[in-house]
Amino acid sequence: MAERTVVVASAQGLHARPAKIFTQAAAGKGATIAKDGGTPIDAASILRVMALGVKNGESVTITADDEAVVAELAQLLETDLDAE
Repeated sequence: MAERTVVVASAQGLHARPAKIFTQAAAGKGATIAKDGGTPIDAASILRVMALGVKNGESVTITADDEAVVAELAQLLETDLDAE
């Protein structure tokens, strides 16, 4: 199981637009996301990801069976998806 803790770079955190981009990338990959050691949730669920209430600069932990999936999702979160 691969795991990585990353700092969310999107200016407004994981609100609708960044959460949509992130969850679409996570769909079908069996990844989870957790805020500050909280309970991991399905990274492909936009409602659950938005419900985490992650703000800019906060840390989340991504977990998946495949290191490449973790790296891809981490890269998204480390990018300001509000700027695109």
